[in-house]
Amino acid sequence: MLRRTKTAKVYTEVVTEDEDENPQGNADVTVVSSDENADDSWLPEPKAKSVAKRPAKPREPKPKKEPKPKVPKEPKPKKEPKPKVPKEPKPKKEPKPKTERKPRAPRAPKAKNVEPLEDSRTTTEPEKPAVMMEERAGGINDREGLQGPARVKEERLSFPMAMGPSSSQPSGSGLTSSSNQQSLMVKKEEPEEDFTFGEPVAKKQKTLAAPQGRPVRQAKSVNVFGEGLHMNWDPIQVLAQRTGVEQWVCANIAQLLHEENTIPFLVRYRKDMINYMDADALREVQLALEELCALAKKCQSVMQTLKKDGVLTSELEVSFKNCRTPDDLDHVYSPYKKGSKLSKARRAKELGLEPAVLALLQNPQTLNLHSYIRPDTEGLSTYDEVATGVEQILADMMAKDPDTLTHVRSLCDSSPVMLQSCVSKTALKEQQQQQQKGGPPKGKPKDIDKFQLYSDFSCNIHRVQPHQTLAINRGENLKILTVKVNVPDRVKNDFSRWCVNVRWRPKGFARPEQMKILHDAVEDSYKRLILPLLCRGYRTKLTAAAEKESVAMFVRNLRQRLLVCPVRGRAIMGVDPGYRHGCKLAILSPVGQILHTDVVYLHSSGGKNNEACKLRHLLLKHSCQSVVIGNGTACRETEAFFADLIKQRFFHPLDVSYCITDEAGASIYSVSTEAVKEMPDLDPNIRSAVSIGRRVQDPLAELVKIDPKHIGIGTYQHDVSQTLLRAALDGTVQECVSFVGVDINICSETLMRHVAGLNAGRARSIAEWREKSGPFQNRQQLQGVKGLGPKSFQQCAGFIRINPETAVRAHSDDNPAAEKPLAKKGKGKASQPISDQLNPLDQTCIHPESYSIAMKFVSVVGGSVSQLGQVELRQRVEACVRDQGLEALAHKMDTTPDTLQLIVDGLTQPPGFDIRQDFDQPDFKRGIVSMSDLQPGSVLTGRVTNTALFGAFVDIGVGRNGLIPNRFMTAAKLPEDLRRRSLALGPGERVEVRVMNVEHQRNRITLDLLRVLR
Repeated sequence: MLRRTKTAKVYTEVVTEDEDENPQGNADVTVVSSDENADDSWLPEPKAKSVAKRPAKPREPKPKKEPKPKVPKEPKPKKEPKPKVPKEPKPKKEPKPKTERKPRAPRAPKAKNVEPLEDSRTTTEPEKPAVMMEERAGGINDREGLQGPARVKEERLSFPMAMGPSSSQPSGSGLTSSSNQQSLMVKKEEPEEDFTFGEPVAKKQKTLAAPQGRPVRQAKSVNVFGEGLHMNWDPIQVLAQRTGVEQWVCANIAQLLHEENTIPFLVRYRKDMINYMDADALREVQLALEELCALAKKCQSVMQTLKKDGVLTSELEVSFKNCRTPDDLDHVYSPYKKGSKLSKARRAKELGLEPAVLALLQNPQTLNLHSYIRPDTEGLSTYDEVATGVEQILADMMAKDPDTLTHVRSLCDSSPVMLQSCVSKTALKEQQQQQQKGGPPKGKPKDIDKFQLYSDFSCNIHRVQPHQTLAINRGENLKILTVKVNVPDRVKNDFSRWCVNVRWRPKGFARPEQMKILHDAVEDSYKRLILPLLCRGYRTKLTAAAEKESVAMFVRNLRQRLLVCPVRGRAIMGVDPGYRHGCKLAILSPVGQILHTDVVYLHSSGGKNNEACKLRHLLLKHSCQSVVIGNGTACRETEAFFADLIKQRFFHPLDVSYCITDEAGASIYSVSTEAVKEMPDLDPNIRSAVSIGRRVQDPLAELVKIDPKHIGIGTYQHDVSQTLLRAALDGTVQECVSFVGVDINICSETLMRHVAGLNAGRARSIAEWREKSGPFQNRQQLQGVKGLGPKSFQQCAGFIRINPETAVRAHSDDNPAAEKPLAKKGKGKASQPISDQLNPLDQTCIHPESYSIAMKFVSVVGGSVSQLGQVELRQRVEACVRDQGLEALAHKMDTTPDTLQLIVDGLTQPPGFDIRQDFDQPDFKRGIVSMSDLQPGSVLTGRVTNTALFGAFVDIGVGRNGLIPNRFMTAAKLPEDLRRRSLALGPGERVEVRVMNVEHQRNRITLDLLRVLR
């Protein structure tokens, strides 16, 4: 208690002499608080903390134990008689800037008071940032002049309260709107972009200028793991460390995902809460969070199993709750798995040798291993068996010690760890037997030549490329390759020396035979337990990184394939080429309706002229000038046939051109249930031709009908986690469909189910509502659809369009007198009719939750929503934003700049705006060249068809794709917007290339990238 009294004296002196020298007074206060932090053994037990949490009532009966927050004001009258009473006898309560120095003095106790806040501030961060934030709050309070002890309490506990009651933030935000706007301005990375389709943003950059961010959702401290699941580490902190995303952003993302928000909704309408991350970066955080949750659930399940078996101890439970990776969990759980042998350490413990191990480490002078010898007991019959048991327990303790594992990993990080692979003995033996017999093998032969690059492979573990990892894993699974991780011997030597001399050194004098036991235990632990753990960890990290890169490549390729600009306003002839069964034709109207189907035999020995005349007749009859040919069997022969007819001007007066499109997945779709439902009367081969034609008219609407894995994108799709790949591809389809938007009155049920917030059941309900009640007139009518609750409506409403043309036309043609249903009944509420009036804002990207702000903004600029899409309204909006500034207008509208930017975009974009119009269309051509025409040095233009982890494949129109290796795709050859991407080129990019090498025998073309054409 003496130190407590002394601290109070220093505190009051600083308060009384601090009037004119603020910096000096602050320095004195800091010294006091640092002393208290340095030695807090004299502080009260946790009970004192709980007292500090409560209001001032509990503190009044104990004035002696509460000198920190309240006593500074009581002793003040005692010291006032010195110099202060003559200055301010009683009016001293009015000039409170003097009293404001008091709460700022005891920094360390204040951090402890802030620790158990009821708000969202219950984080696991160190106390120093909290003190810094409270210092800022103290400065604000000084300026505002709070009065009375109650105000001091507010200032000490929660600095946002000092901002005044005027801050209109959502509950739990903890920040004012002005501070939010300031911090958001710092964090803004892509303010002008509404649709983020590029590679992940540079999310690794920390926003240190505003570390608190905008933790709006942290008021509800959600248990990320679910009810009853608790670990010894903070999931938000671990998530931030793994993903490189700031902790407040991770907390917001976890909260938003817990509330069932979708990624497209967060990326477009909650940018400020996720720090302007794009969809790929957000999905990465989501996957990492799901991994942590799955790990926690597995730990809980394992602990329950071991508890039923009576094996779970308090130490083992702590070990399980400390696990942060699946490898850690497997390392702890492997000795207790059912069916596995009893571990050596457990057998030794059951023999009663654990006290001997503790004695060896704590007090080796008293250890006598001869006393543990039991001639009749196996494992204790001789001195050597007793010593071996002690070694095994010690080895197990070392292998599970966190400090020991951390040290050995640090040694490996500073050493050249190598990944090596060679041909397995089994594959060599089978190859020799096959060569001796000379006949075909019984089973499937092992193609060793495909893995020739890895038959004698060695590379530093940090330099192994993702495609090399996947190829080596495939060879190992096929039992063609043998793979191992080679850790240098010096790691073992340094580790053994550190264990014996530092970490596991006995605390007393150990005899030579006891030191020998310790040495042998270290050797056994490293060789039998630690080294396999390190090797598994390296292989797991390599595989996870390779799968991540492969999936990222799949996602990028799929996104660019789906967002190819549609070819609108022209009839299309889709051709599915073939030899024996002929070429299947399907002529489609400009809106995709089937006008005619047929089969022509272009590659038979006779009758080519008749088939050509049939083609000419069909093209002239339907005024079709665009032909789309699938790139499957007989593609080049069919292309040559059409190119020859075009060269002869056979289709005159039509100017016919053709393009080649990827037909991957068309045959699978043609026999699917959806294709049968959509085209029940057509042959599956004809359905393929229809699908090929529609892939050019509207790629997004057609490709969503096919499983993304069958679209023909990426490589090594069978070597990555299928669950991870499926989730990423499905999420990408949802993002593309949502960001493009769908016209709810004309889109198919298949396309509708990929909108954010909808699924197959909800899409079916919307289609049924549309058939029964006619077209939707506004977004509000979606609330009357069965199964579409408030959350689903919130997620999907912003991505659904209701165009007046389709709504009115469908309404007048199909069901003019359709009865509009009532809104669904809520709990305790009567159903209310929903308006069936058209709302011009329903055809924009503006979310219904912002309609009131949009109407207010339109009135400010002096226009009306009926002018939507007109030049006059666009000019007024642009002039208003240019004159007043977006942030000033957002403050005036009482909203965020991001929401106002969306409103501005929605009001200025033309009707029917499509984000895909900025992407390239397919290339239509009229002639071809052959591979024999290529010469090294030739400069050609082409289009990227696919990308792999080792390069990009380019179609240069010779019937064979060329490869641009990664070494030729340098940053200087790429546009600035592509230089930051790990996968610079993607499907659809137009490039100019130089032929480097042509291998006619292997049909390989090597290209060099010259530039990307824009």
